Amino acid sequence: MKKRIIVVGGGFGGLSAAAHLAHQGWDVTLLEKNDQVGGRARVWKTDGFTFDMGPSWYLMPEVFEEFFRTFGVERSSYYDIYRLDPYYRVFFSPEEKVDISADRAAVERVFDQLEPGGAEKLRRYLAQAEYKYNVAMGEFLYKEYRNIFQFLNRRLMTEGLKLNVFSKLDNFVERYFKDRRAKQILEYAMVFLGSSPKNAPALYSIMSHVDLNLGVYFPHGGMTSLVGGLSKLLTELGVTVELNAPVDQILVEDGKAVGVRSRGDSVRSDAVLVNADYPWAEMNLLQPEHRTYSAKYWNGRVLAPTMFIVYLGLNRKLPQLVHHNLYFTDPWDDHFADIFDRPRWPETFSYYISCASFDDPTVAPADHENLFFLVPVAAGLDDTDEIRAEYYERVLSHFEQLIGERVRDSIVVSRIYSHRDFSADYNAFAGSALGLSHTLGQTAVFRPSHRSKKVDRLFYSGQYTHPGVGVPMTFISSKIISEAVTRELA
Repeated sequence: MKKRIIVVGGGFGGLSAAAHLAHQGWDVTLLEKNDQVGGRARVWKTDGFTFDMGPSWYLMPEVFEEFFRTFGVERSSYYDIYRLDPYYRVFFSPEEKVDISADRAAVERVFDQLEPGGAEKLRRYLAQAEYKYNVAMGEFLYKEYRNIFQFLNRRLMTEGLKLNVFSKLDNFVERYFKDRRAKQILEYAMVFLGSSPKNAPALYSIMSHVDLNLGVYFPHGGMTSLVGGLSKLLTELGVTVELNAPVDQILVEDGKAVGVRSRGDSVRSDAVLVNADYPWAEMNLLQPEHRTYSAKYWNGRVLAPTMFIVYLGLNRKLPQLVHHNLYFTDPWDDHFADIFDRPRWPETFSYYISCASFDDPTVAPADHENLFFLVPVAAGLDDTDEIRAEYYERVLSHFEQLIGERVRDSIVVSRIYSHRDFSADYNAFAGSALGLSHTLGQTAVFRPSHRSKKVDRLFYSGQYTHPGVGVPMTFISSKIISEAVTRELA
């Protein structure tokens, strides 16, 4: 008879963990509190528009290819992807923008224009980024760290200096580039890892290899197509998925997790894997004596930003945009300070604009535009209707100045999403969109453990755990812990 495991939460971490566990022989039931799986990658459909509500960058495609091949299938049987070109457009001002394209020679010309010798500097920078990426993927990212000695091993000690684990990204990039704009292009990804270039380990220069060497892709139909592909795979693997099934207690007997309580019923199992928001699950689903981490611990962590998001549907096209667009304010240090050093709604801000309808006609009616604006802001801030109205106006006014034309008269669909929505929809701690920031003190073994230290057979996956924030990272997290669960309990 198969052993049974309950997976709490249907984000990418829960979906991918459920697939691994079913493939490894478990009887898997996944309980999701919302009316659709995908976690932050839910979708909002209205008036012919399909908005990805969360992740919108498809990076590190080999992680997804390898995931599906684990089950003896190809990713292309579940959803299609295409390579973006350009990868993204960067606006520095209304008068200055650059495209980062799939053509390496064109990108090198951009860097030559930004700084003397920029092309050669970029080649050297990307060479070290590729080296670090290959070492990290082969040696560090796919490992579970249960104690500091597993992390501080001989390989890390010998490679640590080369990997720049112990130095800061901003200082590291400064060795190659002095121009503000060049540095911003190489450092912007830290926001999507929930960090600041001044706080993130220089190891994360690997992100430049990820977008400039490996490339930026997108699934046809949006990121929801990835969710749909995973759902199809789970059906094939025999996973039971229950929607509208919130969990209000993890059942513990004799120091072991023996199931959960959901919708008034006890659901028994041999183990429990939690993909719900880690601090919320610990503080709300467990008795105090069963919690690995206290409220004091969570309140002392460096939280990643949350996002002030505006979804807009326009009844016309905007030729000024490509699929991914970034605006960088000058200087951007003040924006990062408003997130990490003096948490408050920012005075000036950089932001991201998704325009998926640029090259995917399925996400908007014909001759319409599907946009969402994303402004990183500190977690834990007041999120009132008045603040939302103010920042909606500020974002829209700035965007109109940036592209040089009025768009508000063309808006046919709009929605704002921020702190209180993340908390309500995902039980997000302090309304955070991304969980814990990637600082040296919150990397690898220093992130919350994949397994409870107080309750046997209770495990965790997702962005709070190693290797951290980002869709590929949650897939890796789930692979790590599902293999450990099966190795120890099956």
